[in-house]
Formats: sequence, structure tokens, C-alpha cells
Amino acid sequence: MSDTAPGLIDGFGRRITYVRLSVTDRCDLRCHYCMSEHMQFLPKSDLLTLEELADLAGILVDRGVRRIRLTGGEPLVRRNILTLVEAIGRRLGQGLDEITMTTNGTQLAPVAERLREYGVRRINVSLDSLDGDRFRAITRRGDLDQVLSGIETARAAGLVIKINMVALKGVNESEVEAMVAWCGEHGFDLALIETMPLGHIQGDRIHHYLPLDTVKRRLEKRYTLRPSMHRTGGPARYFDVAETGGRIGFISPLTNNFCDGCNRIRITATGTIYGCLGHDQRVELRDVMRSEGRDGVDRALAAVMAAKPPRHEFDIARSRPAVARHMNVTGG
Repeated sequence: MSDTAPGLIDGFGRRITYVRLSVTDRCDLRCHYCMSEHMQFLPKSDLLTLEELADLAGILVDRGVRRIRLTGGEPLVRRNILTLVEAIGRRLGQGLDEITMTTNGTQLAPVAERLREYGVRRINVSLDSLDGDRFRAITRRGDLDQVLSGIETARAAGLVIKINMVALKGVNESEVEAMVAWCGEHGFDLALIETMPLGHIQGDRIHHYLPLDTVKRRLEKRYTLRPSMHRTGGPARYFDVAETGGRIGFISPLTNNFCDGCNRIRITATGTIYGCLGHDQRVELRDVMRSEGRDGVDRALAAVMAAKPPRHEFDIARSRPAVARHMNVTGG
């Protein structure tokens, strides 16, 4: 952080050091829990340019942000996305500790080596099933072999991989133990995630909601889970798995609220800043950035810090989602 730029601290004393920066709302999959089958995506003209995203990342680092995660949608479907990765990567060691990415893995194989070259050292890959038919059903169109090839290419390129699995009752809950074993065999950490009430989807989320406390109790019948000191800057609570040598993280916004330690904000591809994934509290950044530059960005960030809520308002039992926007709009 520069001597003249103050850090980002919200009204509850939480210091913001981690930003999830979305580069697109578009995705080449249509996962049931994430989005509607027939999505209307934003026109390119509404998005921040790659140059603007790079400038914004630089301002955030100057304000004390130490980790930036590129998200979507699927970030790798954004044209020329590697130019942004390269630009942000130049700040590594100059205020920025880490640049990471969350991806569905479909476009990973051709770019894995260049991600590593530009400073990415670890990635999260969303993978909810190791069964090809079930994977296609969850994603509505995905090719499991394509994703597994991308994961293997990324591992060969030297990227550290964490697998993100949304645990869904009656859908993939029978696969959780197999996923733990598979991740242990390949040296991947695993993050299990509760489904979140974001956006209107076909179907009823409550029927597929699987509390992770239940999952953990089931896993403990087969595996020895010991609390881990491992931290990544995100909300996961990690446990070491004695039998595999791997780690499992539990991201459980519904059963174990983690908001008191929140260190994050999210910025959409259009420049909307959200202080919380589960709130509609937001500040529009794009136009002030274009008209007022750095001063406008600093004012927008100050407004977000002043209004950032104490916690999300997720309630899986509500008939309506906590917020109307889908996860791909906010950034995963």
C-alpha cells in the first residue's frame, strides 16, 4: 500500500485485502444451481475493458488489496483474458501477494502454461461430479473428459489445484467420499460448498440443499479429519485428511456463518462493487471511473466500505432468493 493511500476498512473494522474481480458474466456451461438454462448475457459494450480492469486492479493493490481472484461466469471465455492476467501479474511482489482464478476447466488446457508464466500459482476448478452423465446433467452441456484434461494439463504446468464441489442433496451427495479419495490421489485440495440462494432458477433449491455439517459427519465415519491451520484468504474451514494426506475445506454460509471475518468485496464485469454476496448493497463504479479516474474509484470504494453490511441474508427456506442476481453476474 502506498504511503498516501489508506487501506480499505469497513464500518465493522474488517480490513479488505481480497477482491474477487469478475471479467465476464458469460459461461459455456449452465449449471442448474447457478443459472437459468436460457440466460440473457450482457452486451460487450457494458463491460469494463481489459485495460480498465487492469487499471482498477492496480488501484486496489495501492489500497491494500493483497489477493485478486479472477472470476466469471467463466473467465477463460473472455477474449484476450491472458493480457489482463499478465498485466495484473506485474504487481506481484509490489503490493500484490497472489493472483488466482476460478474456472470450470473447459478452456484450461490451452492456457495453463501461460497462466503459470504470468504469475498464477494456484487455481480453483469447479467440478461437481466424476461421473460423465451426471456431470453433463448438472452442467446441462459439459464434457467431463474435457475438464479432466484441462485439470491434468494445469497440474503438469505446475499449478496448484483446488477442486470446488457444490454438495447437492439427491444429485451428487453419494459422490462426496469418492471425490475426497480422488483429490487425495491426485494431490488436490477439495472445497465442499453449500448451495446458495442466488437468482431465480428452474427447480426448488431447498430440495437439493445439503448442510455441510451432515456431510462432515458422514465423512468422519470413513476418514479422520483434523482441523488444519491452512488458510487461503477465503471463507473455507480446512481439515487435514489423515488417510489421504489431503485437505478438505467446508464453505458453509448457511450452517456456519463466517461473516465476522469477511475480508472481501466483489466487483462485477460491469464495474458494480458489491460489499456482500448475499446483499444488494452496491456502488456503480464504471461511469465514475471513466469520467473521474482514480478519484472516482476512491470515492466509490469509500461508499462501499461505509455501507458494507455485517453479514449476508441467506435463507434457503425462503420462497425467493436472497438476491435476484445469479452467481455468474456477481462473480463466483
